[in-house]
Amino acid sequence: MGSIDGVIEPIYFLITSIGFIILTVIQYKKTGKSLETKYLSILSIFFIFCFVILKYY
Repeated sequence: MGSIDGVIEPIYFLITSIGFIILTVIQYKKTGKSLETKYLSILSIFFIFCFVILKYY
């Protein structure tokens, strides 16, 4: 589990980005290309980018 030493594990960013991808697919099926769908997709891309940075750099 998490500790209070200030270290953020990269897996949390991966799990969050997968969650945002699932929410994006659900939102896209409901409303199509809306502002919320674009926002969720941008968030998922951002969290994947953060995961890659924390994991490999």
